[in-house]
Amino acid sequence: MKTVLITGGTSGIGKALVQHFLKEDYQVVLVASNQEKLAKTKDELEDRYREKIYVYAQDLAQIGAAQELYKRIKEDGLEINILINNAGIGLIGSAENIDFGKEEQMMQLNMITVVQLCRLFLVEMYERKEGKILNVASTGAFQPGPYTASYYATKSFVLSYSRAIRREAAKNGVQVCTLCPGTTDTEFFHRTGKKTPAGAMPADKVAEYAYKKLMKNKEIIVPGFLNRLLRVVPVRIKMFFVAIIKNNA
Repeated sequence: MKTVLITGGTSGIGKALVQHFLKEDYQVVLVASNQEKLAKTKDELEDRYREKIYVYAQDLAQIGAAQELYKRIKEDGLEINILINNAGIGLIGSAENIDFGKEEQMMQLNMITVVQLCRLFLVEMYERKEGKILNVASTGAFQPGPYTASYYATKSFVLSYSRAIRREAAKNGVQVCTLCPGTTDTEFFHRTGKKTPAGAMPADKVAEYAYKKLMKNKEIIVPGFLNRLLRVVPVRIKMFFVAIIKNNA
């Protein structure tokens, strides 16, 4: 049985991915920062799918957390076949008003932890000459985002980094894909104190599409026809509308 590691798997796209992999008979390793929510999710899913789920409470927004998580997983003798870097947070507001501490944690989680987990698990995937990595970015990775400047920038970083290591990993039999969802009905907006926009894509639909394309080794995975269509819209136009939407959010 192959094992998938999913970070940020207690809600939203992460939890939907967990459920999809369980349906496909994968062994799941679930990582989240909230111990109580993690235990609740474990009990819920084990009861529903009758499969054991391995859970690790780890705040991946902290320095050194990636290395600590990797160490714990290795001590437990688990071999990871698929790594999904889904955990991430976002901040909305003008650049000069964003809280320093929250912004630093966001950059740690969204970028540095992603890089470090990829680096750690790529080594053993290269040794086995097989493995898959799915890094979750955003449609925000395709253009700058006024009033979400640092958040969009972190997702651009994830996309660029993932595309680069994809080229490196291919010669070692490892696949690296990037998921770029658009507006999705998750807790993301609740955390920022905003309402979920109308027309947000259901998390389970995003997860279903992501799974299919990951298995087909699609380089950049964009769920939703409209989201794919928007990729051809000029960047300046998209920035203009992002600025209006986010400034009024």
